[in-house]
Amino acid sequence: MKRVILFLSALLLLSPVCYGQEAAQTIDQQINSVFEPVTEAIEAVVFFTIPVGGGRSIPFVLIWLIVGASVFTVYMGFINIRGFKHAIDVVRGRFDDPNDAGEVSHFQALTAALSGTVGIGNIGGVALAISTGGPGATFWMILAGLLGMSSKFVECTLGLKYRDEHADGTVSGGPMYYLSKGFAKRGWGGVGKVLAGFFAIACIGGSFGGGNMVQINQATQQLIQVTGGEESFFFENKWLFGVVMALVIAVIIIGGIRSIAKVTDKVVPFMVGIYILGALAVIAVNFRQIPTAFSAIIEGAFSPDAVFGGILGVLLVGFQRAAFSNEAGVGSASIAHSAAKTDEPISEGIVALLEPFIDTVVICTMTALVIIITDAYQAGDSEGVRLTSRSFATVFSWFPYVLSIAVILFALSTMISWSYYGLKAWTYLFGETRAADISYKVIFCIFVVVGSAIKATSVFDFGDAMIFAMCFPNMAGLYLLAPEVKRDLTRYLKEVKSGKIKQYF
Repeated sequence: MKRVILFLSALLLLSPVCYGQEAAQTIDQQINSVFEPVTEAIEAVVFFTIPVGGGRSIPFVLIWLIVGASVFTVYMGFINIRGFKHAIDVVRGRFDDPNDAGEVSHFQALTAALSGTVGIGNIGGVALAISTGGPGATFWMILAGLLGMSSKFVECTLGLKYRDEHADGTVSGGPMYYLSKGFAKRGWGGVGKVLAGFFAIACIGGSFGGGNMVQINQATQQLIQVTGGEESFFFENKWLFGVVMALVIAVIIIGGIRSIAKVTDKVVPFMVGIYILGALAVIAVNFRQIPTAFSAIIEGAFSPDAVFGGILGVLLVGFQRAAFSNEAGVGSASIAHSAAKTDEPISEGIVALLEPFIDTVVICTMTALVIIITDAYQAGDSEGVRLTSRSFATVFSWFPYVLSIAVILFALSTMISWSYYGLKAWTYLFGETRAADISYKVIFCIFVVVGSAIKATSVFDFGDAMIFAMCFPNMAGLYLLAPEVKRDLTRYLKEVKSGKIKQYF
């Protein structure tokens, strides 16, 4: 409790800074002026493009992720399909051995990782994709989600295989560890350490930006919208909501991954369930439009009237939003999955492939269908969450309030998971010490308050760029280490089939 009080004291010190609209605007301008050149430089590197003809170009990061996912899908024998049923069995606990090392169950590891990806991207990102690329973007989002399952399998298998197990029973894993150790096994220790360090720095930046300030800012804006807009109490007191959220997050993250998992294994199924039920209700009311909606999706993805550039544009929008939503290939989820209680890395990799399926194939598709089936995207509003909210409101006038709760829960769950990702990257660089642990958590909670109050777009863009920057060293490691994952997979499936790997019920 003393730690929580210290956290709250630090956050309240920020209130004079964040209070007042004019002061906030001045601070926003100052922050933007500092971050804008930095953000532009990083974005120029991370999102540099390759011309493909027809006046269009593709961000290389998208090629890096999608080609990798496609290669892993074929190389691993379409594990995203043939491993699906086994993944369900593992999540149900049929192969759980309570004596295995680790901190959380397979189900808790899955929900912790899901909480980091199921967020604003599933609500606002999908709306942005459809308003930009039309209904056809949905098809490419689904395809990208299916391919991304294979990337998640490879990275999460490696995350657990190369994790560090500490004397107190805690573990540390993720790309930092399989890059440094895996490359060292092949005599490239120096290269591995450089890549691991680069990943850790990008992960920390991503945790403060895309995994924190972007989430709380969107949640704050949604809260203001449903509580009166400019007349809302929170309109000029955004920082108060930030303090409340920071306090909640502080209480949760102090206990580490075990405490986080105890929250996510309840919050994630609840919030996903509410959201899907709401989407199904909207679809049911408009059930006559379902064939029209699917027709629009297929025609938009493969329209014979579209030139190559048009089809490519829709494809790019769909793939880009899917990549942002499920983060397959980014490497973040492997940090959470590495804490699972198992001595079989492949089993956790197979569990992890469910993540893009739930996140993109199920939740993003439900959002897309609601937007398409209600024709809300035709109004030209591309402001993400607002478009999704208006789509739901066509059936339930009160649903924006429910959606606000979902957005806040999505943001909360994303932030607590990203706090763990950032913490593990932080302690990789600065050591597994109490001082490193506490210092990161304090800074993270301070950024929650700052993110709720500011409108510094350059900071948010910086956070997104840092998250995508993580995929460069991570995917390089996956390419190099994929052969050993394939060997482990072949061995594991044989042992499951023969019964050597024990089932407990």
